Amino acid sequence: MTEKLIVREMGRREYVPVWREMQAFTTTRSHATIDELWFVEHPPVYTLGVGGKEQHLLDPHNIPVIRSNRGGQVTYHGPGQIIAYTLFDMHRKKMGIRALISFLENAVIELLGQFKIQACARKEAPGVYIGDSKIAALGLRVSRGYSYHGLALNVGMDLTPFEWINPCGYQGLKITQLRNLGIEESIVNIKKRLKNIIISRGGYTLHEVV
Repeated sequence: MTEKLIVREMGRREYVPVWREMQAFTTTRSHATIDELWFVEHPPVYTLGVGGKEQHLLDPHNIPVIRSNRGGQVTYHGPGQIIAYTLFDMHRKKMGIRALISFLENAVIELLGQFKIQACARKEAPGVYIGDSKIAALGLRVSRGYSYHGLALNVGMDLTPFEWINPCGYQGLKITQLRNLGIEESIVNIKKRLKNIIISRGGYTLHEVV
């Protein structure tokens, strides 16, 4: 049985207003509300999860630091990175938090597989890895059985700000992106691939794109 999904193409937006919109959506939704998938790029920003330790911010330079309510430690968002926020009814999908994490990791792994890139997930450190380098990070929040926040996939961005933190709380963790792996496809097309994978894996039919 399939269910509908609304996809929102939000362009480049500041982190905090989008976060507040996700909270408002989640607070007011019900089991009759159609799930949504939001695609956005953020201007340069560091975000710390609920339990994020400021010691992992080595030297943030002039980049804003936001204390978020997602899970996980510190990460960086910037132009050239696909953010996919997953506003899902986890009861309806019969998913727990671990299953949702695996769902998102496997969506990225499938995407990379389309380019013949072998990637994997690590149970002890959520995200997607190519060898010892991380290419996608996850951070989620669940309220009343509804998820928000989601995943960040590095496509073609300036990776330098990752050197100024311990990414995801791991000292010396290497960060990579599709461009560094020789993938020159546009971010628009990469996003379409990811959208189609999430729709297929999630048992959705596309309701509308707004």
